[in-house]
Amino acid sequence: MPASDLELMAGTNETILWKGKPLKKCFILESIFNPLLPFALIWAAVDAVVLGAIALSGGPVHFVVLFLLVHLMPVYIYIGGVVLCFRKYRNTAYMITDRGIYVSGGTFSYTYEMKPFTDLSHINIRRGIFDQMLGVGDVISVCSHSGVSSKHAHASGGLAICDIPDYQNVFNLMKQLQTDIYADTQYPNDLRPRENRGYQTRYVRRDD
Repeated sequence: MPASDLELMAGTNETILWKGKPLKKCFILESIFNPLLPFALIWAAVDAVVLGAIALSGGPVHFVVLFLLVHLMPVYIYIGGVVLCFRKYRNTAYMITDRGIYVSGGTFSYTYEMKPFTDLSHINIRRGIFDQMLGVGDVISVCSHSGVSSKHAHASGGLAICDIPDYQNVFNLMKQLQTDIYADTQYPNDLRPRENRGYQTRYVRRDD
C-alpha cells in the first residue's frame, strides 16, 4: 500500500504512532449544524416574505431574479459549505509521530501542517453535543507561541484532532510524548544522563 502524503511528510526518521480520520457521521452533522445555520434560516425566511410580497404585488420579474441571485448569497454559502463537507472529509486525516502532530485538510486544495511537541504547552479534550451523542471527541493542542495562524489550528495556535472515537487514547499518547520530549530537552547533549527516571520518560541516551 503506498504511503500517504502525511507519511511522506514525516519521512523515515520519525516513527508513526497513530493515524486516523474523523467519524464521518459526526463530521457531516457538525458541518450541517454549524453557527451559520440560524443566520441562513432567518435570512431565507425574510427573503421569502419579501419575494412573496413582490409576487403578490405583481412586481417586475427581472428584479425578482436579481434579488434571488444577489441577496440570497449567505444562504448559498451555507448550502455550498454543507455540500462540500464530503470533499473536505475525504481530505481530512490525522497522524501522530514521536516528534509531532500532522494534519491534512482542505476542500479544493490539499493543505498539510505539522506541530512539533516542543511547541506545545497544553493538551485538552473537547466534546460537543454531537461528540457526546456519537461517542467521539476532539483533542486540542495548545501552542506555547501566540499569534500562530493555521487553517487547521485551534484558537490557541495548536492543531486540533477532531471527532475521533479513540480520543482518550490519543490524549494519553500525546500527553506522554509531550512529557518525554519536555524532560528530554532539560538534559541536552552531554548534560543528559543515560536514563532520566525523574519523569518516568522513555527517552534513553544514545552514545555516538
